[in-house]
Amino acid sequence: MGRTLESKQQVVAQLRQLLDEADLALVLDYKGLSVKEMGDLRSRLRKHASTCKVAKNSLMRQAIGTDPAWTGLDPLLTGPNAFILVKDDVGGALKAVQAFQQETRKSDVKGGLLEGRLLSAEDLKAAGKLPSREVLIAQIAGSLNGLATNLAMAIKEVPAGLARALQQHADGEASSPPPAG
Repeated sequence: MGRTLESKQQVVAQLRQLLDEADLALVLDYKGLSVKEMGDLRSRLRKHASTCKVAKNSLMRQAIGTDPAWTGLDPLLTGPNAFILVKDDVGGALKAVQAFQQETRKSDVKGGLLEGRLLSAEDLKAAGKLPSREVLIAQIAGSLNGLATNLAMAIKEVPAGLARALQQHADGEASSPPPAG
C-alpha cells in the first residue's frame, strides 16, 4: 500500500527541515544493503551529527523545491537512493561512510552537495582523507603554543644577553690595569 498524501507531506517537511540544518548532502546508492547494514550505517553517522534517510527521489525533489543551496542535487536523483545529511562534522561523516563502504562493498556514493557545489564521488573520497576538525584544531593549537614558547624565550634572551655583555665588560675593566696618565 502506498503512502497517503498526508504522510508524503510529512516526509517532505522532515526532509526540508533536515536540509535546512545540513552542511552537506550525500546521495548513496543503497541497492543491495540489508536492513541490518542500513542500521549500522545510521548508527555510525549518528556519532557525527548526521542522518541517513531513504526517500523517493520525487519527495526529495519536492523538499529541495527552488532552494538554490540544494537544487544542484537534481542530477543525482535517479535510482534507489539514500540521502545522508551532515550537520557539522563533515570530515567525520565522510570517514564513517567510507569505512562502511570498505566493510560492506555494497554501496556507492553517487555524489554530494556542499555549499551549493556539486561534488563527485572522487571529490568526496579526497575530502574524507583530510584530517578531522579536532585534529586540525589540535595542530593549530600546537603550532601557536610552539610559537608563543619561542617568542617568550627570545624575549627572555634579550635582557640575559645584555646582562652577560655588561658583566664581560665589567670583568674586562676590573682585570685590565688602570690607564697611565
